[in-house]
Parts: sequence; C-alpha cells; structure tokens
Amino acid sequence: MILKIKSLVFVLCCVFFSVSAQLKNDVKLVEDFKDMGFGLFVHWSMDSQLGSVISHSMVGASDAYVKKYMNELPKTFNPKKFDPDEWARLFKLTGAEYVVFTVKHHNGFCMWDTKTTEFNIMNTPYGKDIAGELFKALREYNIKVGIYFSPEDFSFVYKQGHIISRKGYTNQVTNNPELLAYDKKQIDELIDMYSPDIMFFDSFKKADIVQHVHAKDPKIIVTRGEMNTPEQKIPDTALKGPWETCMTMGTQWQYKPTNEKYKSGTDLINKLIEIRAKGGNFLLNIGPKPNGEIPIEQEERLREVALWMFVNNEGIKNIRPLPNKIKDGDLWFTQNKKENAVYVFITDQKDDWFKGFRRNFLIKYLRATKETKISVLGQNDLVVEYWPENNPKSRLIQHEKALEISISRAHRLYNDKIWPNPITVKLTNVEIVE
Repeated sequence: MILKIKSLVFVLCCVFFSVSAQLKNDVKLVEDFKDMGFGLFVHWSMDSQLGSVISHSMVGASDAYVKKYMNELPKTFNPKKFDPDEWARLFKLTGAEYVVFTVKHHNGFCMWDTKTTEFNIMNTPYGKDIAGELFKALREYNIKVGIYFSPEDFSFVYKQGHIISRKGYTNQVTNNPELLAYDKKQIDELIDMYSPDIMFFDSFKKADIVQHVHAKDPKIIVTRGEMNTPEQKIPDTALKGPWETCMTMGTQWQYKPTNEKYKSGTDLINKLIEIRAKGGNFLLNIGPKPNGEIPIEQEERLREVALWMFVNNEGIKNIRPLPNKIKDGDLWFTQNKKENAVYVFITDQKDDWFKGFRRNFLIKYLRATKETKISVLGQNDLVVEYWPENNPKSRLIQHEKALEISISRAHRLYNDKIWPNPITVKLTNVEIVE
C-alpha cells in the first residue's frame, strides 16, 4: 500500500511539473500584440489560378483531380506582377501593424524556398521565394511579420497513401508521427530563415508544436494555438485575455473571381471599431490574384480603411476597452491605456451628414469633470471650408444623468462633402459612470 501511494505521489508530481513547465506567450509581447489592434491576413496559393476555395477542393476529390492538382497547377503558377514593395506600402497606409502570410495552407504547397519538399514555389515558372520577398518588404516599412502554417498537409498524407480528410485520423499530427516530424522540420526552417514575430497554426490538433516554437524562439507570439481566434465572427462581448477575429472581405479567403460578394468599406471599419471596443485584434483578409496583384475590389476597401485610419488610428492603437462599457446606442468606446482619454466612435449615421452640419449625442456612461476637454480626431474645430461664419467647435454639456456632446462634421475628406464613415470624439479627463 505504501509503495502504491509513493507511486501515485510520483505520478502526480510529474503531472504537476509537466503542467507548470508549459511555455506560454511572453507577457510583455502579449501586451504589445494587444496594442497593435489591426493586422492583415493574406491567403494565397497556387490554386488561386482556379479561383477555388484554397486547399479544400482536394477533400473528397477524385484521384485524378488530386494528381492533376498537385502535378499540373505548379507548372502554370507565375505571379510575375507580384510587387512586395507595393503591397507593403499599401499595408502601411491601412495602419496594419502586422501581416500574417500563408506560407503553407492545408494543401501542403510551400510559398517559400524550402528544402523539405519539391512541392514549393521554387518549382514553378516564378521560381523565387515569395515569402522571403514579402517579409523583407514588410520589415522595411516596420510591419511585423506573421506566418500562417497548417500542420495538416494534404499532399503529405496523400503520398503516405491516406485519404485526404480535414478531420481524418491520419491528417492530425497527434496520430501521424511522420507528419509531426515533417512539420517541425519546416517550422524550424521558417524560424531560422525569417525570424517571424507571429505564428498562426491552423489545425484541429497541434500536438507539441506550440511548445516547440516557444522553446526555439520565445520572442514569437503564437496566436491560433494559444489564444482565441474567432473566425468570420465577432464575440458578443469582450473575451478574457488576448484574442483576434480573422475575417474575409467577401465570402472566400482566397481570390474568388466570380460569384463573390464583398463587404463595404464602412462595414469593415465598423467591425474594426467593434472588435477594438471589445478588446480584440482585427485580422482582415485579402486574397491576391494568381498574377500577384491585389484585386481592385480589395484594394478599394483597403484604401477606404487607410483613409479612416489615417484620421482615427489614435482611438484604435494602444487602447483597451472600457470596463463593462462597450457600447451606448450607436456609440462605441475605447480608452487610452496610459493617458486619461476615452474615444467615442459615432457609427451608423445617415449618409446625409453634410460637411459643417452639427449633431448632438447623449452618453450615459461618462461624466465630465472641470478638466474635461473634447475634440474630434483629424479636425481643428476652427474652420469649415467655404463657410467662414460656421463655428465648428465641439461642445459638451453635463446633464444630471448623461453627458451631451455636440459635434460638427467639419473635416472635408470626400469631394462631395459627405463622409459616410464613423467619426471619433476624444474626451480627456472624464469619469466612467459605474
């Protein structure tokens, strides 16, 4: 009996120390990640030539289809219009602090110069390291480098003789030691070659891959695999700890030349505001064309976001949500984590808010003090173009149960003098009503 008790104690101690030894994202890096707020996702692989769903068309496909997919598509993939500097300059304008690029999706095709498989970008007419070219350009614009990597690898399990299935037993690294070893070798190669800032592991099972990354380079933040990453949805309320919503502009992650329906720029901006008000990061996806260009529909939306962020990024970056005060009607809130400032995002206004016109709003969650100041991000509150007698100064009145703010849309951003997207009011030295 004593021997059994000692054995049990030994086992429990091993479990305890095993759990306690689990490596996690560095706390400071997590806070830095939360400060960033906005990033861009890039889904791109050789099957963008077909305009199909990325990778997943291999599941349930005939043997003839899979062979043709793996053997023929690389021969015609030649994104000779890919301009990493142009991409990076556009991404910088949007205010994105990081970009997560799909170096390997579920199909197993590698978008970098890997020595682990011939199924890679170097064996195409393009013949250059796309991932390396993009990462170099991103760093020149001080944008963090993120890597999307799928531990599930359809080409690998197919060559093993297994049926391709997203939830198949042999597709999971926990059940396929050879696949796990292969993935780790590729991950080591990626870290050694590119020193990424962020890694995103898209698979149902991850075995010890996250631990492997933390042990190899503690400076890497692991998003999917260690934090909540809601896909195509925004949580109803703030989540504990860091989190990141990833979302498409349309209905598909990769380029979809036909039958696509895009979200409006206003919708994307509103989603960014909601996510930040709830304390999350927004990872907005693009799907480049097979020739390397960003589709005009996606570029248009990125530039609409860029204009809005150029004016309002102060309320999006380096902020935290108000405790238990996310929204009040059409008004969303964030707060600067260092200075005593609250940002009020005025959304869902009619598109007839003409330049120089004034609107009033009541806020029941905030109370003004003698030191409170009010301003609208991006405008000086002094001039309305072509309307010198108009006084656009922002005003506030503290009522018994609500703070009233009076705002003029004085900044001319569009030629027709109508701005359809949210404006941001900055209030300093206000009290939060419990």
